[in-house]
Amino acid sequence: MEFGLSEEQMLIVETTRAFVENELYPHEAEVERTGILRKELAEELKHKAMEAGLYAANMPESVGGAGLDTVTWLLYEKELGRANYALHWTCVGRPSNILLAGTDAQKEKYLYPCIRGEKSDCLAMTEPGAGSDLRGMKATAIEKGGDWVVNGTKHFISHALEADFVILFVASGEEDTPRGKKKKITAFFVDKGHPGMTIREGYRNVSHRGYTNAIIEFDDCRLPQDAILGEVHKGFEVANTWLGATRLQVAATCLGRAERALGHAIEYAAQRQQFGQQIGKFQGVSFKLADMATELKAADLLTFEAGWKFDQGTVTDQDMAMAKLKATEMLAFVADEAIQIHGGMGLMDDLPLERIWRDARVERIWEGTSEIQRHIISRALLRPHGA
Repeated sequence: MEFGLSEEQMLIVETTRAFVENELYPHEAEVERTGILRKELAEELKHKAMEAGLYAANMPESVGGAGLDTVTWLLYEKELGRANYALHWTCVGRPSNILLAGTDAQKEKYLYPCIRGEKSDCLAMTEPGAGSDLRGMKATAIEKGGDWVVNGTKHFISHALEADFVILFVASGEEDTPRGKKKKITAFFVDKGHPGMTIREGYRNVSHRGYTNAIIEFDDCRLPQDAILGEVHKGFEVANTWLGATRLQVAATCLGRAERALGHAIEYAAQRQQFGQQIGKFQGVSFKLADMATELKAADLLTFEAGWKFDQGTVTDQDMAMAKLKATEMLAFVADEAIQIHGGMGLMDDLPLERIWRDARVERIWEGTSEIQRHIISRALLRPHGA
């Protein structure tokens, strides 16, 4: 494993960081205070991202993306993660990798327009009664007359209000297992405005202001066979194959925010004077900085090792769970300590620290809670011993 960055990687880091600082940072205060990312602003920044070559950079060159390897993609995500989530996610679009699992016709209808910035997607898995336990889905798809009829409710669906179509996962049958009956899951494409699907505004969220969530209701929503993504009853296989790296994406964006918070803390500790000297000279502050930097480095190494192993084809669920667990919990620690170093000013919205602190909370929940990550890690350790 090579720890140094190539010239190409350094250029991508510099280009992405410059875009974030020059184009996204100036709009953070507006989005944070209003909770809204204006459509005209989103379109303006999207076009700038496309001109800078940053849009859909996660996609292979064969379909019009940048063709980044996983490590380089994580470097790019780390830099984007410094900014307000609504700004970097909506304006610097990264279409879901799961779109690559579609048929040629589905790619023409959904994938390529997303890469060109003409459409955007959202994923609908979570339900009021099925969060970490996705097998507990109650939304169903039943085959009738050659079509599939969907009923049920999804919630916490990020970006659904803005998206042009939904990638939907629902229970489509059951199978017998040694532990009892287990639901089979099928994935579908559903266009916005399709009869039987209603999207309404979701919940007010303390984290990631401007990045919306929605509730999606299905009432005898009839979908044709060609709306199926992958194979019937193979939705989990599709998700596991194409969505595994999203945990590394979460980890990488957390690294970027933690670096930003640590940078503010170091600068403040070096400048702020109390009791006749810079506060950074007091061990109570300097040791905090040392711990913050060490935790950040540990999370960084775990994340990029997992990214490197992903490229080698040797990554495990345990690797990705460790990276996600460490990076998200590290961000919460670093953000909290950065505020403590700043004292009262750390909670004022003149600085990004209170936002980073708020935003850090959801990272330990979405894309698999910290408890789920610990379960994955512990099972990998114990299963070979029959425990």
